[in-house]
Amino acid sequence: MLFPSEMSRVAILTHQEQSDQLVERLHHAGLMEISRTSMEDVEEGSMHPEVDQCASRELRLTRILNILKQYEKKQSGIRAMLQPSIPEPRPASCCALDEKIAAADELLEDIERFVINAEDDIEAIDKRLDALEEQRARLEKLAALDIDLAWLGTSRFTAVAAGLSGDLASLHESLADSPVHVYSEAVDEEEWAVLLVAHRDDIEAMRRAKHFEGIEISASGPPGQMVSSLEREKSDLEAQKKQLSDSLREIYHRRRDDILAIREEIRLEKQRREIPERFGRTRYTMLIQGWCLAGDAQHLERLVEDATDGDAAFTAKTAPRESDEAPIHLDLPRWAGSFRTFLELFALPRYNEINPSMFLGISLILFFAIMLGDAGYGICILVPSIWAYLRLGKYSDTIRDWSFLGIWMGIGTIVAGFLFNGFFGDFIPRFIYGNPDRTFYSATLLGFELPIDALHKPLIILSMTLLVGLAHLNLGILLGAYQNYRRGRMKDLVVDQAAWLVLQFGGGALIGSMLLDLWTLPSGLYTLAVVFTIVGLVALFVNNGPMGFFELTGYIGDWLSYARLLALGLATAGMAMAFNIVAELLPSLVPYAGIVLAPVVLVLAHLVNLLLQALGAGVHALRLQYVEFFGRFYDGGGRRYTPFHIERKYTEEIK
Repeated sequence: MLFPSEMSRVAILTHQEQSDQLVERLHHAGLMEISRTSMEDVEEGSMHPEVDQCASRELRLTRILNILKQYEKKQSGIRAMLQPSIPEPRPASCCALDEKIAAADELLEDIERFVINAEDDIEAIDKRLDALEEQRARLEKLAALDIDLAWLGTSRFTAVAAGLSGDLASLHESLADSPVHVYSEAVDEEEWAVLLVAHRDDIEAMRRAKHFEGIEISASGPPGQMVSSLEREKSDLEAQKKQLSDSLREIYHRRRDDILAIREEIRLEKQRREIPERFGRTRYTMLIQGWCLAGDAQHLERLVEDATDGDAAFTAKTAPRESDEAPIHLDLPRWAGSFRTFLELFALPRYNEINPSMFLGISLILFFAIMLGDAGYGICILVPSIWAYLRLGKYSDTIRDWSFLGIWMGIGTIVAGFLFNGFFGDFIPRFIYGNPDRTFYSATLLGFELPIDALHKPLIILSMTLLVGLAHLNLGILLGAYQNYRRGRMKDLVVDQAAWLVLQFGGGALIGSMLLDLWTLPSGLYTLAVVFTIVGLVALFVNNGPMGFFELTGYIGDWLSYARLLALGLATAGMAMAFNIVAELLPSLVPYAGIVLAPVVLVLAHLVNLLLQALGAGVHALRLQYVEFFGRFYDGGGRRYTPFHIERKYTEEIK
């Protein structure tokens, strides 16, 4: 668990006639990552001809599903949270591809044409509705002219045009010396409905009109009558659209699980038939190369022998830790699954690099708890996390992992709140005890008085956070030392890690004795501290040259960065206390209404404070991991191990 899982390089040589059966067994087992074979005198493999059939059905099913999703009746708010619409996995029996293709074709024949035609009809209706809306808006403006729309256009003797103008004076000026007559009515303060009338031989003069936007309408009767006709057409079209939408919504509700299940089955079959493209091929044989977990090599060998009746050559060689090709698999307990996500945000470790997931996750929870440091806020995190874990965790591994992390963060924050005297700030002393200077409880543990009031005793908390930071940095140094030891890099271990350890021991002992007067060193320990300090400084400058000075100041800067644990904790407590003071003063500042407003302000203000401070705590906790902690030993750059396996979400295979 301290390093990525050991991997074995696997090669399988079998007859082409047995490759299909072997691929199917490998797909079900999920024990091997299949990589592309590249060898001299070995041809590249090719996809199975049936891939096109699978891809075609998958594409069509996906298209139908995407169309129907648009018309899903989605729940929102608390109801959607309490009753999520999650497809129930459908039983999937083991059957041939032809049967699955037939099932997909049957489903498509049943709904595909109607769904696509309905979607096209809805799009056409939407375009017509947009056109009607635009035409209605224009007609409403022309209604001020009170004309018959049949007049518009060119007749035997006249030409009539209707439109809008935003500058009536300029329009008249542009037609001042022409035989065009202008009639206008105000639509509003900045726009006029305009009618231009001229002899048909003077159409060219009409075209010289400036600040005139013509409106072309083929209709008869007054504009108001035409608007009523358009409204009726719009109402009919909206009714048709609703009917089509309801039909599509009903199909989605009734056939969604079928579509998802059949598409998943087709997709798995396609994966199985695409993978031979990575194989190597000779005239009679097939070469499959890849990776498997070293612990699965024997199981994989037995599977290959069983699938090929022993007619296959199998080799598995454990990759040395210096390998740059081996993929990375992190073996973590189920409860620590979310830690992997935070590590991947930075980078996966290399094959010969320590897996820091557990250290990252535990210290992340610790730092988050210290920075938020309020038991009331911890309860607000813990309760929904427990609900999500119990209620939604069964539907999603991601939700289960993250809610489990939330449970630990909530518990840690509650403990930190009781340690640092925080429960929605000073809510209990201020509103329950009536004395904000009191702590909300009093106890003695191992001779120490609890709680430690962070606002009134910040130096104690600062000392604690700096000690935690020093321990965290030295954990990184020790991990780096162990990593170099495993790699056989003893020189790096001495100059990079051992030098820092002795320098800290010697320098810290001298500073505590001579500058801070924390203790008195016996002569022997004093001499040892001086030697350690000199040795550490010499190693630091020999290894880094003049830049050793900046290495030293950089380390001190990294250490002081842990003071942010105190800073954010004080920010949380200070903001919470400020909101409590405001709520306490409201009844006197706003008579009568203040009594009602006070609890509302408390709830909203503490909710905002929780969200902002939790975000800040999470970001800064991660920064301490990625910059200060990882900077001691971790580079990353590994590639995730992705075995060729069946991943089902909407189906359950019946054995």
